[in-house]
Amino acid sequence: MAEEKTRPVGRPPIEIDYGKCEKLARIMCTHSEIAEVLGVSLSTLEHDPEFLQVHKRGIEAGKASLRRMQWKSAEGGNVTSQIWLGKQYLGQRDKSEISGDGGGPVVLAVLKGVKLEDL
Repeated sequence: MAEEKTRPVGRPPIEIDYGKCEKLARIMCTHSEIAEVLGVSLSTLEHDPEFLQVHKRGIEAGKASLRRMQWKSAEGGNVTSQIWLGKQYLGQRDKSEISGDGGGPVVLAVLKGVKLEDL
């Protein structure tokens, strides 16, 4: 009896280069951007558990790399980086102060019967 050859059913599986996905995620590429680079649909990637795990790992590695570069920049004397890191991690903030004439308190006047539109 001759064996009958069967044809595969459905589409062939799509090959995804997970190494490239992780490299793209390290530079903060979105799912949509990676799908475009790989030539696959966004839906294909978003339904692939391995891609989601690789993307998350790449994003986190990219954040750590960026943080390391910012830290080195601040250590190297970059005042802007020092200020930004101080605001992020030390609760520092810009001081905003409003004062009245001669540095005194601000005086507010309440005008009864006057509409804002009339001012």
